[in-house]
Amino acid sequence: MKQYDVIIVGGGAAGFFAAINIAEQNPDLKVAILEKAKEGLQKVKISGGGRCNVTHAEFIPQELVKNYPRGEKELLGPFHQFMTGDTIQWFEDRGVELKIEEDGRMFPASNSSQTIIDCFLTEANKYGVEVLYNQGVNEIKVLSEVGDDYSNHFEISTSSNQYACNKLIIATGSSPKIWKLIESLGHKVESPVPSLFTFDIKDERIAEIPGVVAQNVEVRVLGTDLFSEGPLLITHVGMSAPSILKLSAFGALELAERNYNFDIEVNFIKQSTKDCLERLKVFKQDLAKKSVFKSSQFEMPKRLWQKLVLASNMTETTRWADMNKKQLEDLANQLTQAVFKVTGKSTFKDEFVTAGGVDLKEIHFKTFESKIIKDLYFAGEVINVDAITGGFNFQNAWTGAYIVAKAISN
Repeated sequence: MKQYDVIIVGGGAAGFFAAINIAEQNPDLKVAILEKAKEGLQKVKISGGGRCNVTHAEFIPQELVKNYPRGEKELLGPFHQFMTGDTIQWFEDRGVELKIEEDGRMFPASNSSQTIIDCFLTEANKYGVEVLYNQGVNEIKVLSEVGDDYSNHFEISTSSNQYACNKLIIATGSSPKIWKLIESLGHKVESPVPSLFTFDIKDERIAEIPGVVAQNVEVRVLGTDLFSEGPLLITHVGMSAPSILKLSAFGALELAERNYNFDIEVNFIKQSTKDCLERLKVFKQDLAKKSVFKSSQFEMPKRLWQKLVLASNMTETTRWADMNKKQLEDLANQLTQAVFKVTGKSTFKDEFVTAGGVDLKEIHFKTFESKIIKDLYFAGEVINVDAITGGFNFQNAWTGAYIVAKAISN
């Protein structure tokens, strides 16, 4: 049986970050990562379209936590310990420069996730972290404690080896198999449901115009309190972009209960129907001889405007002057309260995020240690914390892993 001071189950973002920080802060500890695949950091590799969205340029903890549908309350304290600024500094100290994009997302200046992977592998090697691949964990045993003097608290079995350690960190992300093992240790695990997803919508108004972006819309899920705003992207199968992804994250549990069948109302121009109607009456005067179809207003993308005009019982040749009261009202409704039927969901790119994981009430958030089993720690998405898209899920991983490392190193 191979013995270590600390074993980390899961060679992803949180696992590597915890291992490196433990080994650096306390070089006397023997640290190993057990990773089930033949290489680690797979999610890091594909995140942000292969660029790795490391974190987000939000530097106020109270504001940062608002991006976490689950974990908002619990993460406030941890973010005061290790925040986005600390993440930036950590990477810069190791020669990885990050840059901020217009929407606040932060990426390596190299625009390649390989930069982050290389940094982790180099640091792990430098501090003597043993990274053991093809080691899927099948069993975790907690050994009985004899006072405070016990040399091995945990025994871990993989298909090919047995390991023992004093301190165990589980950082396996959304792994149903590991969640079952955690439940067998006495922890409660909230059932996972998808969190970041796009909406499947079949509707003539958005057919054949994939790639069109309405820059600033309001979206509501009818029959609920769910609401969001921001850019909306029309895709081959429906709708995506931040306004939709935010709804999918904050509505993860509610939308799962509805089996992903529900109606949304989109206000494409963020104006009231009444104000929109008044503006349209002005256009009717000012643009009298022009075709409504060809003269897009409200900074609407042309192809989307044209679809909404046709949906308002007009033709391509209808002139502004010829619009009747019903057509004006129909167009105002299409622009400000268009209802679309959602019939399913699609995974957002390759970034599969779930709501669910170890019950937050069973974790000490000063150390991320289990309240049930001494010396067992959790970091990253294995716990019931998830965020909207934009680098927030990684920030949760860095923060949790760093705090675990600090607790163990001391």
